[in-house]
Amino acid sequence: MERERTTTMSRQPISATLAGVGLLGASGTASAHVKYVTPGGDSIAAMDFLVEALSDPFNLLVLGVSAGSLVVALALYLRFQPVTRDIESLREALVEYHDLLPWLLRLSIGLPLVGAGFSGYFFSPVFRPAASTFVRLFGITVGFLLLFGLATRAVAALGLSAYVIGLVSNPSLLLAFEYLPGFIAIVLLGGGRPSADHVIAKMAADERTNYSRIDPFYRAVALPFESWVKPYVQFVPTVTRVGLGLAFIYLGLTQKLLSPGTALAVVAKYHLTEVVPVAPELWVLGAGLVEMLVGVMLIAGAFTRLFSGVAILLFTTTLFGLPDDPVLAHISLFGLVSALIITGAGPFAFDTIRHGAESEAPPSIVGE
Repeated sequence: MERERTTTMSRQPISATLAGVGLLGASGTASAHVKYVTPGGDSIAAMDFLVEALSDPFNLLVLGVSAGSLVVALALYLRFQPVTRDIESLREALVEYHDLLPWLLRLSIGLPLVGAGFSGYFFSPVFRPAASTFVRLFGITVGFLLLFGLATRAVAALGLSAYVIGLVSNPSLLLAFEYLPGFIAIVLLGGGRPSADHVIAKMAADERTNYSRIDPFYRAVALPFESWVKPYVQFVPTVTRVGLGLAFIYLGLTQKLLSPGTALAVVAKYHLTEVVPVAPELWVLGAGLVEMLVGVMLIAGAFTRLFSGVAILLFTTTLFGLPDDPVLAHISLFGLVSALIITGAGPFAFDTIRHGAESEAPPSIVGE
């Protein structure tokens, strides 16, 4: 049972922190919006770009053949199930890692927050508010507390509130939308092990220790909250994949298909047409459609581990193909997708219906 230090932060500092986040919206006009890898490109109307790109027969052929091949491959797999035993063995192996899932989630959110704090941006490199001191302290403090696993659920709830407030005041934070499911998942799971919360909980649960006699929170706060949240822990994979799916769709749509000028500038800057000799327009179309496809499949919970692997491949390609891309900003995506590989789709998913509830939502991720 996990130790929850939800009252280690008094209401006053939490209120002050959230008030500080609210002020970030007021400084929106002074915020510095920087591009991830390019200063921008020509202004090109999205509809004009799509019409021109899709009017090229070669582009249509490539996209059509790719989409058709994917559909046929998935249909053949569903029909013949060629590696059923291999997949079952993989699931059995991944079950052994479920107790480390909270740790993976804490690392996935804590590390980029520490990096954001030291770099002076608020969740996303595109949002650098004028209140730089507050931003730095917030990122470093919340990030390190998550990494240590101290007051994990309270800190994650604080981070979630800060992100939502920041998002309302500055929609550019949609570029870091993965923080939303990440924080929710941590609130549901807690610190897990290894974490400071786990160690403290062990001491508080042992009635022979002096600490157990003086700790006022474990039995009054942690245990009741643990019991209350337990029925919802099974939805951690669902929250994670739906949140990531929405993030992928947003990135593919807004950063590629609806911003073709900037996307084409990236293709030109890194000479991507020399890597794969196709038209720049096809590069942008392909990247945007693949990201949106991954998002749709994650939301549907269809072939979740397969498309999580595709997502990791996309991240890795970006990491090595775009040398000045801010790596820290993508750790959260890497970590959450890795978590989906461990958990599978969870409830309300095509995979769960296809395999049965037990195969995609193992009871080991549910609080004991």
